[in-house]
Amino acid sequence: MKPIWIVDDDQSIRFVLEKALLREGLPTRSFTNPREVLSALEVATEEDGPQILVSDIRMPGGSGLDLLEKVKEKLPGLPVIIMTAFSDLDSAVSAFQGGAFEYLPKPFDLPKAVELIRRAVEESQREEVAEERMAATPEMLGQAPAMQDVFRAIGRLSQSMVTVMITGESGSGKELVARALHKHSPRANGPFVAINTAAIPKDLLESELFGHERGAFTGAQTMRRGRFEQADGGTLFLDEIGDMPFDLQTRLLRVLSDGNFYRVGGHNAVKTNVRVIAATHQDLEQRVKEGGFREDLFHRLNVIRLRLPALRERREDVFMLTRHFLQQSAKQLGVEPKRISDAALQQLSTFSFPGNVRQLENICHWLTVMAPAQVIEAKDLPPEVLGAVPEPGRAPVLVEGGTAPQRPLSVPAELPRAAAADVLHAGAAAPLAEAGSPPGAANGSSWESGLEAEAMALLATGRSDVWDVLTRRFESKLIQTALLNTRGRRIEAAQKLGIGRNTITRKIQELNLE
Repeated sequence: MKPIWIVDDDQSIRFVLEKALLREGLPTRSFTNPREVLSALEVATEEDGPQILVSDIRMPGGSGLDLLEKVKEKLPGLPVIIMTAFSDLDSAVSAFQGGAFEYLPKPFDLPKAVELIRRAVEESQREEVAEERMAATPEMLGQAPAMQDVFRAIGRLSQSMVTVMITGESGSGKELVARALHKHSPRANGPFVAINTAAIPKDLLESELFGHERGAFTGAQTMRRGRFEQADGGTLFLDEIGDMPFDLQTRLLRVLSDGNFYRVGGHNAVKTNVRVIAATHQDLEQRVKEGGFREDLFHRLNVIRLRLPALRERREDVFMLTRHFLQQSAKQLGVEPKRISDAALQQLSTFSFPGNVRQLENICHWLTVMAPAQVIEAKDLPPEVLGAVPEPGRAPVLVEGGTAPQRPLSVPAELPRAAAADVLHAGAAAPLAEAGSPPGAANGSSWESGLEAEAMALLATGRSDVWDVLTRRFESKLIQTALLNTRGRRIEAAQKLGIGRNTITRKIQELNLE
């Protein structure tokens, strides 16, 4: 992990922060003035550069605010925390206009300081994940006519600042299109900031979008910039806009109209210059008729609409995407790329892919890890694909070698029985059933039934540790699947599972998953 850079002329401050961060497993590097930092940045590599910069404002030999400006020129995505005495709060607040992540008032409470730095580290790692994904993803793949229409639309919009609405099913790649629109626009050098409005609780979404002032609500101990300020000069991608609460839609409409907004608890208008790209899988016209979405906001967002086709509408792209994702998975996992037989590709072509391209990508990750041989055969495909019934009137897409026979499921010996194994694949390659739907609605079979069968088999042996055995298996596979999904990043895996980072670390040790 890259170190936390600490800049302060007070040796006691540096010492206290170094020791506290080292106890948390966070490496540090200290400097006494801004000149040392700038000299170190000149020779720093990708590996030993700063993860976070924590800097005082007033130091001999330079100002922390000047340092912030120069660092942001070199590393615009680096989170910077400004330390300041209470008498310098006006200066600290002005630092946010220069891109500071947060400020830390002196004298500070050490545990709170460490927690703030750890939050900045997690934010930095999330940004690194996004950058890695963007860098690892080539131009969008697709030969189908529907995708060619999308590519042409991106080309036509490349020099435009117009607001775009992207529609399409979940997993079809709406964010990828938004990133392409940003990458090929005049704002390409500005930030690309994405937020899923459906993934953030209603009472936090307003603060996430517009930021908040210190003391605006319980727990708001510092002023924080929202996503609109973070995206200034660039592009803001509002995913699942159809789920935005109605009262926030009014505030969003105001920002889109004149570019002005107020932070939560603020009294001074903030001006921002942001291109907005919105996306939804919902029928917004119907939401407007039902009264769940403002009609004037709909028309403001719906200047240019770009519909992204579902994967089942461009089946000829399945072969190309499968081979690409297998190559990508092998590179990320550091293994030899697996090949896939024509029979397996034909079997995939009959699948409806309710999770679209994202589901195909997850299937390829699963196959890279779980397929027993270097050549993936039809029998190696996950149960939800093998058990799928081809759509009526839809013949398999033919490739050289003829049509693929449906073959019995083969499950690795270390897993529970085939039905129980569905719990592993459901999270990795198919969406779970909606609440209230019958068991197994997501993938054609019930993993609970498989779990019941496995439990009955173990209980029949007279064992007294069935709970521990099955719990360990379940937790192991759940954590392994989450880590596979996040390319081994524990913090992100813990967030997706809804557990703490300490919990996932402890479980990995307890279950010998290192």
